Amino acid sequence: MDRLLVVGGAPLSGSVRISGAKNSALKLQAAALLAEGRSVIRNVPRIQDCATMAEVLEHLGAAVTWEDDTFVVDARDVRPRETPYELVSRMRASILVLGPLLARFGEAHVAMPGGCNIGSRKIDLHLRGLERMGATFHQEHGGAPREGRAAARGRGQPGLPERRGDGERDDGRGGGPRHHRDRERRA
Repeated sequence: MDRLLVVGGAPLSGSVRISGAKNSALKLQAAALLAEGRSVIRNVPRIQDCATMAEVLEHLGAAVTWEDDTFVVDARDVRPRETPYELVSRMRASILVLGPLLARFGEAHVAMPGGCNIGSRKIDLHLRGLERMGATFHQEHGGAPREGRAAARGRGQPGLPERRGDGERDDGRGGGPRHHRDRERRA
């Protein structure tokens, strides 16, 4: 459709419920990996990319529930498992779990994302940003370049939280250990 033509002359009135923005919801879903507890995200649109991100989070050990437009992630049991190519190849946004895993565990193994109908788009912006915060990357490639993975390490690097001996993390801002509580966000 090139345009929408409204003919009438009568004023429009009423209300329309607007669903959440996909790109905002995907970032919030991935960010829930940072909390060692329960995160509630409201107004999450019921679309395939958000459902795929739920599968990625479950593969990493998160408990996920999704009722109506409310998406709940309990990340207590998340472990830095490798995200398999078969799962992350379905969408580009799967790269969004790399930063939270790296920040929480000091390492991450993420298969290179796929799912771009626009064409080839690089993820170097994500990688460069994490490198500037102290992460280092090792990329491996399988049979085809799109089957590679990025392995990152960043424990104790500037900009990334330091894990202390007591299991708490210090974000380096002088506030002591960073404690996670239940969080609620809107997409």
